[in-house]
Amino acid sequence: MTSSMTHPSALQDTPLLEVDALLDDPGIRIIVCCGAGGVGKTTTAAALGVRAAERGRRAVVLTIDPARRLAQSMGIDLLDNTPRRVDGIEGDGELHAMMLDMKRTFDEIVEAHADPSRARAILDNPFYQSLSAGFAGTQEYMAMEKLGQLRARDEWDLIVVDTPPSRSALDFLDAPKRLGSFLDGTFIRLLMAPAKMGGRAGMKFLNVGMSMMTGTLGKLLGGQFLRDVQTFVAAMDTMFGGFRTRADATYRLLQAPGTAFLVVAAPERDALREAAYFVERLAAEEMPLAGLVLNRVHGSGAARLSAERALAAAENLDEGRIVDQEAGQAAERGSTGSSPTPSAVEPDSQYTYEPESESGRPSAPPTSQLTAGLLRLHAERMQVLSREQRTRDRFTALHPEVAVTEVAALPGDVHDLAGLRAIGDRLASGGLPAGAA
Repeated sequence: MTSSMTHPSALQDTPLLEVDALLDDPGIRIIVCCGAGGVGKTTTAAALGVRAAERGRRAVVLTIDPARRLAQSMGIDLLDNTPRRVDGIEGDGELHAMMLDMKRTFDEIVEAHADPSRARAILDNPFYQSLSAGFAGTQEYMAMEKLGQLRARDEWDLIVVDTPPSRSALDFLDAPKRLGSFLDGTFIRLLMAPAKMGGRAGMKFLNVGMSMMTGTLGKLLGGQFLRDVQTFVAAMDTMFGGFRTRADATYRLLQAPGTAFLVVAAPERDALREAAYFVERLAAEEMPLAGLVLNRVHGSGAARLSAERALAAAENLDEGRIVDQEAGQAAERGSTGSSPTPSAVEPDSQYTYEPESESGRPSAPPTSQLTAGLLRLHAERMQVLSREQRTRDRFTALHPEVAVTEVAALPGDVHDLAGLRAIGDRLASGGLPAGAA
């Protein structure tokens, strides 16, 4: 999967995130993997679930992943809104996995909190169908709802949550509150007022008190749309308080000692800036942060050779000035079947100078050109390592108290349980494969 190459690490000066201790703690019932989109949250959540189950926990992974990679890597044909057991887990634990179906979760809430006739009126309402399928914040709110449902069932001793792939990590905390405010806000209450007043009083209120507002909204949104909203609001009247109540309850659940947040980030400036914002927000909201997972970190087995020295050596080889006599010339004799000319060899010297080309500059042999190319590749890798190191250092300087673990970059995507186990090993060992020095 990956090599056991080491890399310069900022972890020497920061606490190491002890992943196995976190997974083994029976007091930890919820782990929330959060971070900006595209940093590997889904893979991290799945790997944590596999490792927890194989260490004896009865775990469930709740993911919100449009690509459905999680289902493939866990050997499940299709994940849906129902937790499904994952086969192939080694050890005494169990692993279940599910993928949030945002609309289905919303439908379940309506069906559970409204009588059948009112539930049908809501489910068939065009405004509700639009709201449940893609209203801003709905996905994050429903993720919170589903988390609350799973925790209430008490079937699992560990729930691992893969938060929605939002542009900002903060959307996971902000969106449910925004949606709850919308559903319980002044605008909705105004639309609800005529239906609640009923009869002539309601019509009078609508005609006199709201004529200007509804007329304006009708022009902006369309008369039919406004009628759909009013019908939806009237049908949902008894449920609005429940949305806010459940959102508040789940928020308190996230603040409880049994919850642990893992911020996932790549060693890139924007991702770690986002991670820093999220760390600060968790502290402000008094939510328990376990640490930072630094994903896709690059390494090198020849880190002692700096980029500058590698580039200088490559330039020397390109110009044909310096070639190792014993290695380079022997390779040239073996590949061409001829010996170097006497004029090109200094018997008492460690190095030899090559003949000049037609342009008057020394000409490097093919093996030297290959070596120069490899040196340049190494220099590029060392420059990447240096850039990642500076980025990590900026984060740890701002938040030296945050425990960190690193996960080495993999050459490809994870497609099976073996790949998830390998990720779990790296999570637990701070970046190196288990047993590596």
